[in-house]
Amino acid sequence: MYINFSDIPGHQNLFLDYLYEFENVSEYYKYNFRNREEYKQIFKNIVESDNYNFKRLKSILNNQYSELNPSAKTKKNIELFSKDNTLTVVTGQQVGILGGPLYTFYKIITAIKLSTHLNSRYDEFNFVPVFWLEGDDHDFNEVRSINVINNENQLTKISYSEQIDPETAKRSVGYLEFDESLNEFFTLLENNLRDTEFKQPLLSKLKEFYGAGKTFKMSFRQLIHYLFDEFGLVILDPQDKKVKDLLKPIFRKEITDFREHTEKLVHVSAKLEEIYYAQVKVKPVNLFFSTDDGRYSIEPVDNVFKLKRKRKSFTLDELLELVDNEPERFSPNVLLRPICQDSILPTAFYIGGPSEISYFAQVTPLYDIYHIQTPIIYPRSSATILEPNIQKTLSKYDISINDIFLGPEELKRKVIDSMTENNIDDIFDEAGSQIEYAFDRIKEKLFDVDKTVADASKKYREKIFNNLNELKGKADQAQKKKYEVTLRQIDRACTALFPNSNLQEREINFIYYFNKYGEEILKNIFDELEIDKFEHQIIDI
Repeated sequence: MYINFSDIPGHQNLFLDYLYEFENVSEYYKYNFRNREEYKQIFKNIVESDNYNFKRLKSILNNQYSELNPSAKTKKNIELFSKDNTLTVVTGQQVGILGGPLYTFYKIITAIKLSTHLNSRYDEFNFVPVFWLEGDDHDFNEVRSINVINNENQLTKISYSEQIDPETAKRSVGYLEFDESLNEFFTLLENNLRDTEFKQPLLSKLKEFYGAGKTFKMSFRQLIHYLFDEFGLVILDPQDKKVKDLLKPIFRKEITDFREHTEKLVHVSAKLEEIYYAQVKVKPVNLFFSTDDGRYSIEPVDNVFKLKRKRKSFTLDELLELVDNEPERFSPNVLLRPICQDSILPTAFYIGGPSEISYFAQVTPLYDIYHIQTPIIYPRSSATILEPNIQKTLSKYDISINDIFLGPEELKRKVIDSMTENNIDDIFDEAGSQIEYAFDRIKEKLFDVDKTVADASKKYREKIFNNLNELKGKADQAQKKKYEVTLRQIDRACTALFPNSNLQEREINFIYYFNKYGEEILKNIFDELEIDKFEHQIIDI
């Protein structure tokens, strides 16, 4: 079953037009991802460019994989970087604890399956799925928590330490090390996961990846490697100093030519704001600089460059010297990250979600500025997992998936109304209208008798309506009590399918399903997830 994204609350028009009305947004994107006739020429343009240092890239990947024991398929994919007809299908994500929300895995699966499809379709090219570890991000609060559904069928947030030092929280999350409070995180997780045959082996495996002294990036990488290495996924860590060495020309150009870049980014962002929405606020310089105590935005002020919220400044020459000697201190912001990525990788496709597709509308001009081949922006697969017990609830009360998007309270009213002969809201609305009409007539007649008495009728009207509302509240409570089991089942269905009035894939961590169904759940999702429908998919398990 598939649902058009326009029928799901929360999606912006820019994303919807990208999917379904591309001509409306064609000025913001170089390629229409649906136009397969263009693919071959795009691939040729990328392999014929001389932007890529495959020899160094292969050496970097071999070094990064030296302790991971990659599968034969992953080794083969790394070896393909010695061939100049190799192209990549890239995706990436923040290094959220335990993988973050489900959509992280949907991104990866889309990249892997698209690579497989392309390899079978275009014999003259090699396609490799690559995951770009976004460890340079510094939003600690976005990576430290997951959501699971507990034994009481409630969505529960499990968070790692709130007691992190404020200065430490300013650092790139990829470098943040777990401390002993990680044990509390796992205790909370264990207490909120239902007891199954898979629970203890799963927790033991997770603790192999996540432990005191390990970093967010290291643990995330080990988890993703464990789950997807058999499919040949290549994981690239861009925080590696050798990768930053490759990015020196990008960093230098961003610093020296920032005015030109900013002017074009501001222009396209202003045009977007006229019709849609600019996803990212444009900064003068799209770079951060890391010190011993944090990661700070670089801002041009007069004739120097300052670090935002820090008393530190550099001349142009000093900053460029730092790029040459300590490139690992520099990292791109969200608008420059694709440029860094695609200056290193021969990216044919970037797999992105709605927000990423939206900000790529702002990024496109930078590709021409940096003389880098623009990839095709390919929408990641999107899905909701429908468990058997939830399917039974939907069938029992004749609820569609679209009904779930109404939200729990409206859905409850709809279901209860369908089960009762008389709709309480309708009854009280009708009574209210009749009372309004009666008071209007009374007031009109009283004006002929005494204006003061007529004006006083308002007070009596309000008193009656207060009593009517109180009676309606009691009727609602009585109805809820009568249908308590039904309402509880609807709450459970809404929590499972549209938690926090948001898509399941944005809220729930895969551990919840792995714990209930074992490792086969990943294979099930992998097999079922479609990559060419461009609608939201319902996966029955």
